[in-house]
Amino acid sequence: VQLQASGGGLVQAGGSLRLSCAASGRTFSRYAMGWFRQAPGKEREFVAAVTWRGGSTTYSDSVKGRFTISRDAAKNIVYLQMNSLGPEDTAVYYCAADTTWNPSVVLPTAYDRWGQGTLVTVSS
Repeated sequence: VQLQASGGGLVQAGGSLRLSCAASGRTFSRYAMGWFRQAPGKEREFVAAVTWRGGSTTYSDSVKGRFTISRDAAKNIVYLQMNSLGPEDTAVYYCAADTTWNPSVVLPTAYDRWGQGTLVTVSS
């Protein structure tokens, strides 16, 4: 199972980006897919998660109302639509899969598959 994140780039404050995370390899069951981010000098933090079967979403307070996570089960892709971006959103964004069915979707330890990360830079 491999996760490939894409869609990062440089954007001005107030702009938008859409990240994608494509899962490839053998078919696998998962409880949820999530997005985390890590800014320079900071710990990895939870951004958003979506349960794969029911599509229930969870967001961190810092992105709630600005970011939207969604999944296309047929294509095996999870998206993160990011609007109203600010410099504080600058980070490497990682997608992750929880294949062990750990319901604690806000914790990085719940995820056992990680993508390589895609850099998002927001200029002021």
